[in-house]
Amino acid sequence: MKLPEIDSIEKLRKKKRMTQTELAKISGVSQSLIARIEARTVDPSYSKVVKLFNALANSESEEISAREIMTKNVVGVETRDTLGKAIDMMKKYKVSQIPVFEDNKVAGSMNEAVIMAQIAKGANIKTLSQKNVGEYMDDPFPALSPNTSIKTISSLLEHNKAVLIIDKGMIEGIITKADLLKVVGSE
Repeated sequence: MKLPEIDSIEKLRKKKRMTQTELAKISGVSQSLIARIEARTVDPSYSKVVKLFNALANSESEEISAREIMTKNVVGVETRDTLGKAIDMMKKYKVSQIPVFEDNKVAGSMNEAVIMAQIAKGANIKTLSQKNVGEYMDDPFPALSPNTSIKTISSLLEHNKAVLIIDKGMIEGIITKADLLKVVGSE
């Protein structure tokens, strides 16, 4: 499995003129793990990457905001759409979760785990795909402003599958754990 451009942690660290030891001290991640991550000999856990990223982000004079990492053009489904349509949307856009709308307002969320749980309970796949999303949707994703800090976003993503970025009542974007990890590779 390819590491998601984690090797750029070294570029970020060097850009900030920081040693591995300094990064270890402010992140709470061991220097030896940082060395192995930079050498690409280990696939770090999400929580370790978040700690490193937060430490790097907090060492900046200007913190990265939600606006800079969000995925724009959010796709979703309506509560009255079928689970089959939700599955097709997730496959088409290669995502594992999407917001659910009702009359242009966020009503909930749908993710592959909800569908897999129904299948595991023995639901007939053909019948299930014809059911309305509204019957199976989860709670809505948390909503944040475009100026929210990476630190706040990463804290929310530890317990949520995604966060929506809303500005003046309009959805501007969505951020998932994958988006957060992409930022590490984009500096």
